[in-house]
Amino acid sequence: MFLRKDEIKQLNKVLEENFNLSSFFSKKDAVERKNNVIYKNKEPLFFDFEGRIVPTLKFILKLEAENKNFLKKIVVDMPAVPFMAKGADVMRPGIAEFDDDIKENEIIVIVDEKNKKPLAIGISTLSSEQLKETDKGNVVRNVHYVGDEIWKVQF
Repeated sequence: MFLRKDEIKQLNKVLEENFNLSSFFSKKDAVERKNNVIYKNKEPLFFDFEGRIVPTLKFILKLEAENKNFLKKIVVDMPAVPFMAKGADVMRPGIAEFDDDIKENEIIVIVDEKNKKPLAIGISTLSSEQLKETDKGNVVRNVHYVGDEIWKVQF
């Protein structure tokens, strides 16, 4: 279903507030929503997760190639990678490093330590300050990972 102008305007407002992406969708773009995935000119760029707009990994990979990543990141060690690839949440012992300004409940990208490639999109359960003070527990909720249903959505 193609979005109306007022829906696109509201979506642009959400993207500006959450990701600092101003006027991301233009009047010339074909913006549609199929199930919970939002397409721009037939490319799946975002999805709705529990009422929040979340970028797809394919979009993050595309932006990374252009050096335009807009999400904060957490780097996991290599032993954590197989778990991430199965949709596991990030546990504190598996974190090698993280950005200093992560906020609790923020959408972030999870990358591997060796290649620095995006593995998953998650929602932080702790801020950077809290991460520094803890050494165990669940710290990121995995909401989208390589190989899941969103990943398999075709252009």
